[in-house]
Amino acid sequence: MSEQGGRSVLVTGANRGIGRAIAERFVAAGDKVATIYRSGELPEGVLGVVGDVRDTASIDAAFTEVEAQHGPVEVVVANAGVTRDQLLMRMSDEDFDTVLDTNLAGAFRVARRASKGMIRLRRGRVVLISSVVAMYGGPGQVNYSASKAGLIGMARSITRELGGRGITANVVAPGFIDTAMTQALPEKQQQAYLAAIPAGRFGAVDDVAAAVHFLASDAAAYISGAVIPVDGGLGMGH
Repeated sequence: MSEQGGRSVLVTGANRGIGRAIAERFVAAGDKVATIYRSGELPEGVLGVVGDVRDTASIDAAFTEVEAQHGPVEVVVANAGVTRDQLLMRMSDEDFDTVLDTNLAGAFRVARRASKGMIRLRRGRVVLISSVVAMYGGPGQVNYSASKAGLIGMARSITRELGGRGITANVVAPGFIDTAMTQALPEKQQQAYLAAIPAGRFGAVDDVAAAVHFLASDAAAYISGAVIPVDGGLGMGH
């Protein structure tokens, strides 16, 4: 168990990919880990509560259940997200609204509910999972890029509001990570992406989980409002 082990940690969307790796990392450190998710198998040791980040009442009920079993949430990781890629002129209002409501407003609902307990505790860690496209952009991703860029302003505003209460809010911006979504890309497209990444490889989900775990640790107590890229040098801070 790490020095931070035993905290109440909540990760949204821990059933697959990056969210799953993040949850497993906290479990391995001895934390009490819960997730709000919609469906799928969860990692061992993770308390699963079915909920929808697009619905405030659903989030409130999920947090209430987690708090009853694990105590007030001390670390929250807003990871749940969706894509609806489409070229700008073909993108429907529904494509845009669904992505913004899930990725941006969903993170807001989760952070807002988590902040209640953190303010009482006078400590807390909020970590929002963004993307390299937040600042780098991506064709066909006007909705996704906008939703992920919005998380940066959100984390910085939370930092200014709650920084004096022992609460930090940071953003992790993964690049191309080796997940099912990346593996499904055509080989030619994968090679083009690899050529643009200085590290010469796609990232692993554990690379992202390690950054999140660090930001939630005592070692990162004086880091807030930061954007931590985990992208092999692809974005170069942009």
